[in-house]
Amino acid sequence: MPSDFQDNKKRQIGISFALKGIKEVIRTEINFKVHLLIALVVIILGLFFQLTSIEWILILLTIGFVLTFEMLNTAIERVLNYLAPEIHPVVGTIKDISAGAVFVAALTSIINGLIIFLPKIISLFQ
Repeated sequence: MPSDFQDNKKRQIGISFALKGIKEVIRTEINFKVHLLIALVVIILGLFFQLTSIEWILILLTIGFVLTFEMLNTAIERVLNYLAPEIHPVVGTIKDISAGAVFVAALTSIINGLIIFLPKIISLFQ
């Protein structure tokens, strides 16, 4: 039976790997940086418009989904580039599907943002 110290050490190692992966994506992926910038703007708008708890939950879940899909897309692309460095139509299709998943998440986030923010923006001009 592992001790609490060993469990704690394993958790710390897992967290350090996760943080290393996040740093790598931030450092190397322009699309991830764009998504982070947009997320920051949305969070600032949320503070300005004083979103409700439910609206914050929806916004933060949406941001989390987009960032997660972007990271998964990056991981899939890197695995495929490693396993099949040559151009192959099946690899291209897999990458397209992976990018499509990010696009669907981003499009959904735009729709969620419009549903939450558009009425608040319109009310500023009335």
